Amino acid sequence: MIHDYHITHFLISVPAVYCLPNEKIGMEVAFVGYSNSGKSSAINALTYQKKLTKVSKTPGCTQLINLFEVSPGIRLIDFPGYGYAKKTKKRKNYWHDVICEYLKKRKNLKGLILMMDIRHPIKDLDQKTIESALSVDVPVFTLLSKSDKISRNILQVTSKKIIHDMKMMFETHIQVEPFSVVKKYGIHSLKRVLNNWLR
Repeated sequence: MIHDYHITHFLISVPAVYCLPNEKIGMEVAFVGYSNSGKSSAINALTYQKKLTKVSKTPGCTQLINLFEVSPGIRLIDFPGYGYAKKTKKRKNYWHDVICEYLKKRKNLKGLILMMDIRHPIKDLDQKTIESALSVDVPVFTLLSKSDKISRNILQVTSKKIIHDMKMMFETHIQVEPFSVVKKYGIHSLKRVLNNWLR
């Protein structure tokens, strides 16, 4: 099914998983990753709306789970970033723990978009997030954000290495795609994956 993402609108912000809408109605895809990994920017690029989600250069700015509705019953979930360095260890891991709870409990979750800064890939909490998703058979699509920050040659080499490392690490194929809001890398692939999941 092909969705019209440019009409996506803000639905609600909630502080916890138990506050989310009834999971028996509709389908969801969640955007997760470290603080400042580009989750909000990716949603804005996907929907062709520069201000749909608040983008901040300050890590840890988002502290609520933000829901956006593509069409009735079709939702994108923007989770706060995990691992913000200036937080205590407990707070650094807090949103990762919430995401793991969400993965286990949310029956209408169709897939996980994991944002990873291509310059700092597969950090500890990213690895644990992927493992949690795979353990409950939730597909993962990894977007290597900020790909415009490195040269094209380095981009190709780095992308291949990340794909190889993830295959060895998780013993399965994880979809990986370079992504850049500035140079429009990966937006078409993101739409394709979402349309496949949300049908």
